[in-house]
Amino acid sequence: MKHVFAFTVLIALSLPAAAQWLDRPWPGIPRSPDGSPDLSAPAPRTPDGKPDLTGLWNGPPPVADLDPAILQPWVADLARDRQVEYYKARPLFTCLPNGPETESAGGWKRYVQTPDMLVILNEDLTWRVIHLDGRELETNPFPSFTGHSAGHWEGDTLVVESNGFNDQTWVSRYGVSHTEALRVTERITRTDFGHLQIEATFSDPDAFTAPWGYTSAMRLQADTGMLESVCERGSETWEGRLTDAADKGVSVSPDILAKYVGSYRGIYTDGPRTYEVTLEGNELIAKIVGNYSALGLGAAGLEQGVPRTLVPLSETLFDGLGLSYRFVVNDDGEVESFILSHVSGDYTYSRLP
Repeated sequence: MKHVFAFTVLIALSLPAAAQWLDRPWPGIPRSPDGSPDLSAPAPRTPDGKPDLTGLWNGPPPVADLDPAILQPWVADLARDRQVEYYKARPLFTCLPNGPETESAGGWKRYVQTPDMLVILNEDLTWRVIHLDGRELETNPFPSFTGHSAGHWEGDTLVVESNGFNDQTWVSRYGVSHTEALRVTERITRTDFGHLQIEATFSDPDAFTAPWGYTSAMRLQADTGMLESVCERGSETWEGRLTDAADKGVSVSPDILAKYVGSYRGIYTDGPRTYEVTLEGNELIAKIVGNYSALGLGAAGLEQGVPRTLVPLSETLFDGLGLSYRFVVNDDGEVESFILSHVSGDYTYSRLP
């Protein structure tokens, strides 16, 4: 993957800047005295006075408020099975549309608003149409990956109701399924020229015992364009299961494992992140805490904070759900940090006092 990325960057750098449109000032937008886009300026409006959501937006994947207690038993069981296979069946990994998955709320998106519809173009070349012509959702629509959406205005907020999702997609990157009864409500507000707030709620009585959802913050990406990000090779050839890592594990005494217990903080691709390492019986467990708090696979973890059992490959090197964790010990035998190895690089997390 790194080689492919490097090759892509090399090609991009060899093209004239005008061919990429990645640094092209937008005409007619509010600007600060230094010439930069004024993101705090008032939100633009359409001729009929409605907020105009048109723009190029980007934002991090939201953290969903998913309480494991509301999952129907079959949903929780299926999520555990998918974790064992490193989530290889995730639609994104099989080059299928992400559908309503919470991860889909982040990333690059181009909104194009007309009086009758809002079109959302995603960087993976999928798209959505939100009808604004006053229609109501059908009671029995033909199921699709992105569903069917209709919106109406409540003041300056666009309220979007969606149904008609097929059951091939997930609502969480960590294997949480839904049924064709899924219904999604989104409240989209352009708070000013450069910021978009989204509140989404998921309801599916066949999968969840109560509604749940997330909030998302998007930022306008002015004076640039959007590159495509396309899945070209799926996970069909992926091999290995969590049990394979356990088979390769070695025995490490609980006294040594106990030395690694504590909190560790560092920077990941999307900002600061804190890990909590605990010892449960003879197993070392790592999970993300704080803004990425654990939400339950059984005892914990369906969303960002999925707990990872660290399988010892040596006294300092561990496998955790396909990632490598190497603890760094100084000359005095004190644990200073651990290094997380990911396909995107190595990340160091320092131990907190």
